[in-house]
Amino acid sequence: MKASTITALFQPEPEPTLPGVGAAVTKGMRRQSVWLAIALPVLLTLLLGCLDAATGWEISLFIFYALPITLAVWWIGTKAGLFIALLAGVVWWVANEGAQPYETSLGYFWAVVNREFYFGVVVVAVTVVRNKQEADAAHIQMLEERRRLEQDIVAVSEHEQQRIGQDLHDGLCQHLAAIGCAARVLAEDLQAQKVSEARDAVMIEESIQQAVLEARNLARGIFPVHVDRSGLAAALVDLGKMMHRLTGIAIVVKDCVDVPLDAPEVSMHLYRIAQEAVANAVKHSGASEITVAMKLSGGELELRVADNGSGMPSPRMRGEGMGLRTMRYRAQAIPANLEITPRSAGGTLVCCRLQLHHLRDHENHC
Repeated sequence: MKASTITALFQPEPEPTLPGVGAAVTKGMRRQSVWLAIALPVLLTLLLGCLDAATGWEISLFIFYALPITLAVWWIGTKAGLFIALLAGVVWWVANEGAQPYETSLGYFWAVVNREFYFGVVVVAVTVVRNKQEADAAHIQMLEERRRLEQDIVAVSEHEQQRIGQDLHDGLCQHLAAIGCAARVLAEDLQAQKVSEARDAVMIEESIQQAVLEARNLARGIFPVHVDRSGLAAALVDLGKMMHRLTGIAIVVKDCVDVPLDAPEVSMHLYRIAQEAVANAVKHSGASEITVAMKLSGGELELRVADNGSGMPSPRMRGEGMGLRTMRYRAQAIPANLEITPRSAGGTLVCCRLQLHHLRDHENHC
């Protein structure tokens, strides 16, 4: 058999990422050439054969042949394990041929067949374990890649919202403000000339000023400029005021303390969770009052959004909308614990708890 054929036969199988003891050794051996990886199990098999011959028939070492077989399967693959299993059978035959107690060659041959069956079972068992670990490692890697992809999607979405909010604030709002100034000048000129159309010009100016106010509120909702190292509380207050103006629902923001958060993305995630919770209460609960609170106690930051609405729907009707999934993902990304529970007095409570030592770990990881 040619060397290239042997190399192709024992070509190492795809390398998984395996945790646990011996992972570094396994990873290193799988990166070696096939000849080096197969040489160690072969030498170990021959060494066991020499020891087996020295101990004689009464002290058989055949169970220890499982070690080189296991290494061959784990480092290279099933084909290499079958080769070592066949080699182990031949070595065991030669090592014990002079001391075996069988009266006929058929009896000794049947003993060798039994050993080979045992070696084959070892190959199958180790292959199953290896395949299971490879599948688990691939699944873990897929989850990690999915998590990174979700983080990238949220980051891109957040960046795009910030860009749109900044463009609204710096572009459209300024342009509307300039038009409003021009309308004011026109109204003053028409009033000075005592023209009847002066009232229409005043109405146009007021409409433009209202449009500027709404555009700025929209820009702040998309890109809350106060969400920085210590401005989360101010941003929540602005959120309450803006949602009250838009909906007419009483939104009370209380007990919001300024907490210095060194990671701006953490403040943004908490703000978005509160924003989504308030929006859900406005849309679905029929609440007349919504309360937003944030407090710091014992190294734990707690954000609470409560309403006095109709409460949570039944489990059959609840479902998981995009908003709830986004809230849960943002909480996991911080990481924080998010709970959505019914209130005893009626309505729904959204509670997000963040341990500050977890926050420090998150900042160090980032």
